[in-house]
Amino acid sequence: MSGLPSQRVGLFGGAFDPPHRTHVALAQAAIEQLKLDVLHVVPTGHAWHKQRPLTDAIHRLAMCRLAFADVAQALVDDRETLRPGPTYTMDTLDELKNEYPGAALYLIMGEDQARALATWHRAEELGRTAIICVASRAGAESAADLADVSPPLHGSPLQRLQLPPSPLNATEIRDLLVRGQSVAPLVFESVARYIAQHHLYQAA
Repeated sequence: MSGLPSQRVGLFGGAFDPPHRTHVALAQAAIEQLKLDVLHVVPTGHAWHKQRPLTDAIHRLAMCRLAFADVAQALVDDRETLRPGPTYTMDTLDELKNEYPGAALYLIMGEDQARALATWHRAEELGRTAIICVASRAGAESAADLADVSPPLHGSPLQRLQLPPSPLNATEIRDLLVRGQSVAPLVFESVARYIAQHHLYQAA
């Protein structure tokens, strides 16, 4: 797919284990506020930074396709699950840069990810390749407190995304599922049905 200088292309990566309503709200906020032409939703493959094993990629991809089905500009992208070895965001940005020549790239993330940017592979290149856009969670500290992530980005400014506060996270959803409790209000109905059908996140 060839790009045009006016194109705005977003990358929203994560484990999506499982994808939940806040993930979709963040994607919608990014698309609307950044006027994105397309947002690549990219489930991670081998997550080098996570100590727990991820749910099989085939399930995370399927759940993402269900969760983001009604977000017109969202494209669920399986490239990182197909890539051998550790998954690195910078490699995906390099690929998108080649696929959309001349386009502006936007890297979408939450504050927890932003605070860990210094540990990312080729961190010093991230801010030169994409505009880094950060959405806040409930109870998050102010934008000024994110200044500590600037050094690995060589001073590249972070752009803020306005997102209604939400305490929701995938860890809590998995814990509820392990305890056999309903997560219907937290994930989309189609995702909840998929989880039940495939017996995901059950206690060993």
